[in-house]
Amino acid sequence: MLEHGGNLRDAARRFGRAAEDWLDLSTGINPRWYPPPPLAGNAWHRLPEADPALARAAAAFYGAPLMLPVAGTQAAIQALPRLRPPSRVVVAAPSYAEHAHHWALHGHNMRQIAYADLDAAVGDCDVMVVCNPNNPTGASVPAERLLHWAGQLAARGGWLVVDEAFGDTAPLGSVAAHSGRPGLVVLRSVGKFFGLAGVRLGFVAAHADLLGALADLLGPWAVSGPAQQIAHAALLDRAWQDATRERLLADGARLSQLLKQHGIEASGSALFQWWPEAKPDAFWLHMAERGIWVRLFQHAARGIRLGLPPDEDGWRRLTLALNEWSKDKQ
Repeated sequence: MLEHGGNLRDAARRFGRAAEDWLDLSTGINPRWYPPPPLAGNAWHRLPEADPALARAAAAFYGAPLMLPVAGTQAAIQALPRLRPPSRVVVAAPSYAEHAHHWALHGHNMRQIAYADLDAAVGDCDVMVVCNPNNPTGASVPAERLLHWAGQLAARGGWLVVDEAFGDTAPLGSVAAHSGRPGLVVLRSVGKFFGLAGVRLGFVAAHADLLGALADLLGPWAVSGPAQQIAHAALLDRAWQDATRERLLADGARLSQLLKQHGIEASGSALFQWWPEAKPDAFWLHMAERGIWVRLFQHAARGIRLGLPPDEDGWRRLTLALNEWSKDKQ
């Protein structure tokens, strides 16, 4: 398996510090998650039939014509390459590594292309995969350009797959509203904005025929009953959503400003900041020795990614560690 953030057990084992003593900034997950409501008892007992109300709530929240609930967008990332014959696939790079990994596993001719070169690559592929906004760099592609690419690909039976897992704080960049057209596939996640990564739930927006094929491939009972009930409540809670979006945008700006005060020019989204650190291994170790777990990228997008601290104590710990890093560099 590929390496990901959130691996606190690895941190605890490697550095001899209990998991609860770490400040985990290694993911881009909202550190103040949606409070799950009490669950109906049958959520644990009944086989989890697909709930049409959940799909409708997701379609309303994300602005899509149709949505298929899946066990995290990871399930769709792994399944989509199996729905096509061998194809020429371009994956925007650097980006979430699972996309390239799984397209390469299923007989496709997969290439990774820099964001700046995607426009020139559309004419030479059958499938293009773009994270928008990108994880980890925060790069984004205007919706108008994505829709233009989608039209080009669809005209020859191709797909544009847009992973909008970090799009909830930038809704104007979404193309989910256009996903009813053939050839456009949009992935959304409740793990990031809602902070509910543990429920393993995401959604796919696409043409009805493609969603039907994907549902058949994933099989029955793809999403647990508790996950369906929790997500349904979260998707309908507009007051929580509005307050959270405002807070995340403010905290994202605060993190960006804090890094600038230490000479770090970062990019990212409301949920994380990334930069091509000159000494990423040393920075990662400096933070780990102080109980702060950050994401070290050693290959593609070589650098550091920081998520948001959950509270003022977390902000103080991060600020102190950055002060010490700056002093050590002098």
